[in-house]
Amino acid sequence: MIETIARTADYIRGRVGEMPDTAVILGTGLGDLVNHIEIKAEIDYHSIPDFPVSTVEGHSGKLIFGNLGGRYIMAMQGRFHFYEGYDMKQVTFPVRVMKALGVKTLFVSNAAGGMNKEFRVGDVMVITDHINLFPENPLRGRNYEELGPRFPAMTEPYSQRLIAMADAIAEADGIRLMHGVYVGTQGPTFETPAEYEYFRIIGGDAVGMSTVPEVIVANHAGMEVFGVSVITDLGGKDIKEVPSHEEVQKAAIQAQPVMTRIITEMMQRL
Repeated sequence: MIETIARTADYIRGRVGEMPDTAVILGTGLGDLVNHIEIKAEIDYHSIPDFPVSTVEGHSGKLIFGNLGGRYIMAMQGRFHFYEGYDMKQVTFPVRVMKALGVKTLFVSNAAGGMNKEFRVGDVMVITDHINLFPENPLRGRNYEELGPRFPAMTEPYSQRLIAMADAIAEADGIRLMHGVYVGTQGPTFETPAEYEYFRIIGGDAVGMSTVPEVIVANHAGMEVFGVSVITDLGGKDIKEVPSHEEVQKAAIQAQPVMTRIITEMMQRL
């Protein structure tokens, strides 16, 4: 694994040159943030050695380098999911490569279903914590001390410093910004009404099929993490809506300006 990470990192460094210390992973329907980046270089996933390729509609599959909010960053336009058939090492491989390239701060975004009764479709939720319901942990197997400790603490998986920064921006700009716990599940089915109720009862506010594996690996690697979910649908026994991937994408696109504004301003303040 160490050699594979190094080979991929060397290829990207050779193509791009200067490496940033901040990265963003963009989820379903949230790729518009790239339009606000002053792009310096981009690489298709297909051309990167040992890199997986996204198979999901709404995930473009490019690694972008450029300036956002005056800060030089790397952005993944499209991510990889366990439900696509990739194993957890493949799903989280890009985070390993980011660390090897010098990334210290990771922003993650996703589209999620909401079960908090206060949420509305189109809300942006800062992730304060998560519940891991994936059937496998990305750290299972041999641990490489070069990558991180055998038993990493997950006491603060999402940076309180960055959450406070987002809250200050939202308050100053008059943005409705929610907080909540993200539940990560395998997918690819959307949740049943009873499952939505279960996730709410155990402490979840939103649910999705990504993010948790990447955040675990980022914490293992010692990165500071900020996470945000766009609430694209609502679920529960009293909700009669039938979610679809198309509707999720549509709601995510409508909410993009708020997410983009917050992340761009955070880049200015880092």
